[in-house]
Amino acid sequence: MTQILSGLVVAETRRAKLVEKVQSFISKSNRPPGLAVVLVGADPASQVYVRNKIKACEHVGIVSTHHRLPDTISQDELHTVIDTLNADSAVDGILVQLPLPKGLSETLATERILPSKDPDGLTSGNLGLLFAGRTRVAPCTPLGVMKIFEHYKIEVEGKSAVVVGRSNIVGKPMAQLLLEANATVTVAHSKTFDLKSVTSQADIVVVAAGRPQFMGKEFFKSGSIIADVGIHRLPDGAAGGGPNGKSKLCGDVLTSELMNHAQAITPVPGGVGPMTIQMLLENTLRLAELRA
Repeated sequence: MTQILSGLVVAETRRAKLVEKVQSFISKSNRPPGLAVVLVGADPASQVYVRNKIKACEHVGIVSTHHRLPDTISQDELHTVIDTLNADSAVDGILVQLPLPKGLSETLATERILPSKDPDGLTSGNLGLLFAGRTRVAPCTPLGVMKIFEHYKIEVEGKSAVVVGRSNIVGKPMAQLLLEANATVTVAHSKTFDLKSVTSQADIVVVAAGRPQFMGKEFFKSGSIIADVGIHRLPDGAAGGGPNGKSKLCGDVLTSELMNHAQAITPVPGGVGPMTIQMLLENTLRLAELRA
């Protein structure tokens, strides 16, 4: 029987403890931790993510401020907003919601954030510390995967692990966190020859390929542990869509084929996604504590 690694369960467990930690911080510092969320444009998915993040902040006692900017804003104007937040002593974390509208540089916007106020862990300063083994905060999604493994007592040390994807947001930091946990790590990507032969030998596979339902049973060996980072909405009427032509969320992995084949797997939805938000909250508190 394949074990379902529910990120919802892990996030709820950790959130209850986080409420206590935030209250302790408030008692010692006489102020709550603060997270500023910057949303440029009106991307529907981004608006949903931002609402969920703001709601989660309210639940644990972190003060969240929402800065909604038009998609006509210039790069310099966006940087001015970020600079103002960098200088605001009430702000411990700054989140610029990605993706940004066409014409704006995500790299420049991210790098404008002070590393000491970067709860996403995506500035070169924080990524550099991660790869140097002196982590301030790690990127939220890979960190969330590791916390899921920790919660369910998934042994990583000594195991062979493959990360599918090499982005700075997930793939590269995911590989580093697994390496720090003493796994033997391989990073596969779009240029990898014979991906199946690589992933089917691994004990642990973290999939961040960015392709809906891309990997089925033949990509994984029996008894493997799979973390599916992908999240996609299949359009109405697409193969694998919901009943009656309704849209459906799915990951990069064909989960239905893995039941009773994999040892454990994260579902989509309800797997890694909730942990990404939880890690954002925990990273914000950590940055607040470091600043204090």
